[in-house]
Amino acid sequence: MNAFRLRLVLFFLLIVFGLGFVIQFPAFSIAHAQQPTGSVPTVTGTPTGMIVRVNLDLEVINVYSGPSNYLYPAVGVLLKGQQIPALGISEDGDWIQVYYPGVPGAAAWVYGPYVTIIKTGRLPVLPAPETPTPASTPTLDPTLAAAFIDPVTPTRLPTFTPPAELVVPTFLPEAAVNRVPMGLLIFGLGFIGLFGTLISFLRGR
Repeated sequence: MNAFRLRLVLFFLLIVFGLGFVIQFPAFSIAHAQQPTGSVPTVTGTPTGMIVRVNLDLEVINVYSGPSNYLYPAVGVLLKGQQIPALGISEDGDWIQVYYPGVPGAAAWVYGPYVTIIKTGRLPVLPAPETPTPASTPTLDPTLAAAFIDPVTPTRLPTFTPPAELVVPTFLPEAAVNRVPMGLLIFGLGFIGLFGTLISFLRGR
């Protein structure tokens, strides 16, 4: 009997010790982060060149064929945070030529304040390329244009004609008419009816 009690006490102590160990040293869980399935293509440059990055406060910026946004057409875009190697700088220092595959010469221009330099390097000053010539130069024939312009005939200004005198209609007070009040008429008819009812009742007796 004592051996059974001793085993029971030892079993109880083992359970208490096990619970205390579990509470004192909780199991460590390893969280596996989900890895992205896609990747954003970025352009990498040479180790010795300058690398610029699109500012993080801009979602997208345009890339132009020359250092101007009105003399040269846009040839592409760069996304927020995208890194790209720089090839040169414009003569006024406002535009940066970057490596941009898919366009003639694999070079395009971005506006300097839209990017941030993340790797310094020496950039040569590059002249602006020739501005693209339009496919056709529109010409205007003055004789043909005059045929579609309606001549403006001067007209005399309208004269002011005063309106006719405003006549305000006046209404005379309605003539007083002697009328029997409706309440008095109803009261008289009721009295006659009661009187006739009283006479009929007395005759019946």
